[in-house]
Amino acid sequence: MADPFPRAGPLARLAELGFRLPHAPAPVAAHVPALRVGTRVITSGQLPLVDGSLAAIGRLGAEVTVAEAYALARVAAVNALAAVHAQARLDDVVRVVRVGGFVASAEGFTDQPAVVDGASHLLEQTFGERGRHVRSAVGVAWLPLGSPVEIELEVEVEVRA
Repeated sequence: MADPFPRAGPLARLAELGFRLPHAPAPVAAHVPALRVGTRVITSGQLPLVDGSLAAIGRLGAEVTVAEAYALARVAAVNALAAVHAQARLDDVVRVVRVGGFVASAEGFTDQPAVVDGASHLLEQTFGERGRHVRSAVGVAWLPLGSPVEIELEVEVEVRA
């Protein structure tokens, strides 16, 4: 369970978890990485890109294991947080509202929730109770560039004067 009162800010917590916040990844198609609408920041789907390249390619139940995809979902969630950070400081996140997780799944693979747990656990570890959210974990035949997982976020942010 997430620490209800994280002792450090989100960037420090990410560092404790072994992540640095990258620049928001460039979109792979005709869209923006994130959009702020009032007190909400909504991200486009983010892939597990590391230094501009996919960390893995393949589908669950075929080339990629649940443990590997769990770790990839964490990377994709960090990239989604980078997209959020480009619109509003992570310190201003009041609540993670929703996570959408898409898992490239071979026929018969049904453990999508265990994969998307990687993103959910990272958000709870980063924000404590503010990181608990609603979510979807959806299996799809293929994802862009052959990615095993894609994560999108919606967060509520504090309005600063």
